[in-house]
Amino acid sequence: MAPLQLFKILSDQTRLDILLLLKASGELCVCDIYTALNLSQPKTSRHLAMLRESALLLDSKHGKWVHYRLSPALLPWVKSIIDVTYATEKNRILDLLKRIEEKKPVNHCTE
Repeated sequence: MAPLQLFKILSDQTRLDILLLLKASGELCVCDIYTALNLSQPKTSRHLAMLRESALLLDSKHGKWVHYRLSPALLPWVKSIIDVTYATEKNRILDLLKRIEEKKPVNHCTE
Protein backbone atom coordinates (compact mmCIF):
# COMPACT_ATOMS: atom_id res chain seq x y z
CA MET A 1 0.00 0.00 0.00
CA ALA A 2 1.24 3.44 -0.90
CA PRO A 3 1.33 6.09 1.84
CA LEU A 4 -1.06 8.35 -0.07
CA GLN A 5 -3.63 5.55 -0.30
CA LEU A 6 -3.39 4.88 3.45
CA PHE A 7 -3.73 8.55 4.36
CA LYS A 8 -6.75 8.94 2.08
CA ILE A 9 -8.40 6.00 3.84
CA LEU A 10 -7.52 7.32 7.29
CA SER A 11 -8.72 10.84 6.43
CA ASP A 12 -12.30 9.70 7.04
CA GLN A 13 -13.18 9.74 10.76
CA THR A 14 -15.43 6.69 10.50
CA ARG A 15 -12.79 4.54 8.83
CA LEU A 16 -10.14 5.74 11.26
CA ASP A 17 -12.41 4.94 14.20
CA ILE A 18 -13.11 1.45 12.83
CA LEU A 19 -9.40 0.71 12.59
CA LEU A 20 -8.80 2.02 16.10
CA LEU A 21 -11.73 0.06 17.54
CA LEU A 22 -10.30 -3.09 16.00
CA LYS A 23 -6.83 -2.22 17.29
CA ALA A 24 -8.31 -1.94 20.80
CA SER A 25 -10.54 -5.01 20.72
CA GLY A 26 -8.88 -7.43 18.33
CA GLU A 27 -12.09 -8.44 16.58
CA LEU A 28 -15.60 -7.02 16.39
CA CYS A 29 -18.86 -7.99 14.78
CA VAL A 30 -20.31 -5.50 12.31
CA CYS A 31 -23.18 -4.88 14.75
CA ASP A 32 -20.69 -3.94 17.48
CA ILE A 33 -18.99 -1.51 15.13
CA TYR A 34 -22.18 0.29 14.11
CA THR A 35 -23.30 0.36 17.74
CA ALA A 36 -20.02 1.91 18.90
CA LEU A 37 -20.07 4.52 16.14
CA ASN A 38 -23.82 5.16 16.27
CA LEU A 39 -24.15 4.58 12.52
CA SER A 40 -26.53 2.68 10.28
CA GLN A 41 -25.59 -0.83 9.23
CA PRO A 42 -25.41 0.06 5.50
CA LYS A 43 -23.12 3.05 6.10
CA THR A 44 -20.89 0.98 8.36
CA SER A 45 -20.73 -1.82 5.80
CA ARG A 46 -19.65 0.60 3.06
CA HIS A 47 -16.74 1.81 5.18
CA LEU A 48 -15.81 -1.75 6.14
CA ALA A 49 -15.81 -2.75 2.48
CA MET A 50 -13.36 0.05 1.66
CA LEU A 51 -11.07 -1.03 4.49
CA ARG A 52 -11.30 -4.67 3.43
CA GLU A 53 -10.61 -3.83 -0.23
CA SER A 54 -7.51 -1.90 0.81
CA ALA A 55 -6.28 -5.03 2.65
CA LEU A 56 -6.34 -3.34 6.06
CA LEU A 57 -9.01 -5.69 7.42
CA LEU A 58 -9.90 -9.34 7.27
CA ASP A 59 -13.42 -10.63 7.75
CA SER A 60 -14.93 -13.95 8.75
CA LYS A 61 -18.52 -15.08 8.89
CA HIS A 62 -19.93 -16.31 12.21
CA GLY A 63 -23.49 -17.46 11.63
CA LYS A 64 -25.30 -14.57 10.00
CA TRP A 65 -22.82 -11.97 11.27
CA VAL A 66 -19.49 -10.87 9.85
CA HIS A 67 -16.58 -10.23 12.20
CA TYR A 68 -13.66 -7.98 11.34
CA ARG A 69 -10.06 -7.71 12.52
CA LEU A 70 -6.93 -5.91 11.43
CA SER A 71 -4.98 -7.82 8.85
CA PRO A 72 -1.93 -9.53 10.36
CA ALA A 73 -0.14 -8.86 7.04
CA LEU A 74 -0.03 -5.08 7.53
CA LEU A 75 3.31 -3.58 6.65
CA PRO A 76 5.35 -2.44 9.68
CA TRP A 77 5.02 1.26 8.80
CA VAL A 78 1.22 0.89 8.55
CA LYS A 79 1.08 -0.89 11.92
CA SER A 80 3.21 1.87 13.38
CA ILE A 81 0.86 4.61 12.17
CA ILE A 82 -2.14 2.74 13.60
CA ASP A 83 -0.32 2.15 16.91
CA VAL A 84 0.72 5.80 17.33
CA THR A 85 -2.74 7.03 16.37
CA TYR A 86 -4.36 4.61 18.81
CA ALA A 87 -2.07 5.79 21.61
CA THR A 88 -3.24 9.38 21.11
CA GLU A 89 -6.92 8.42 20.73
CA LYS A 90 -7.09 5.60 23.30
CA ASN A 91 -9.45 7.26 25.79
CA ARG A 92 -11.92 8.25 23.09
CA ILE A 93 -11.84 4.78 21.55
CA LEU A 94 -12.38 3.14 24.94
CA ASP A 95 -15.42 5.38 25.38
CA LEU A 96 -16.75 4.14 22.03
CA LEU A 97 -16.21 0.54 23.13
CA LYS A 98 -18.27 1.24 26.27
CA ARG A 99 -21.26 1.94 24.02
CA ILE A 100 -21.15 -1.68 22.89
CA GLU A 101 -21.30 -2.98 26.45
CA GLU A 102 -24.09 -0.57 27.35
CA LYS A 103 -26.21 -1.80 24.42
CA LYS A 104 -25.41 -5.53 24.72
CA PRO A 105 -28.90 -6.60 25.86
CA VAL A 106 -30.44 -5.20 22.65
CA ASN A 107 -27.46 -5.98 20.43
CA HIS A 108 -28.40 -8.19 17.50
CA CYS A 109 -25.03 -9.93 17.30
CA THR A 110 -26.22 -12.68 19.57
CA GLU A 111 -29.19 -13.65 17.40
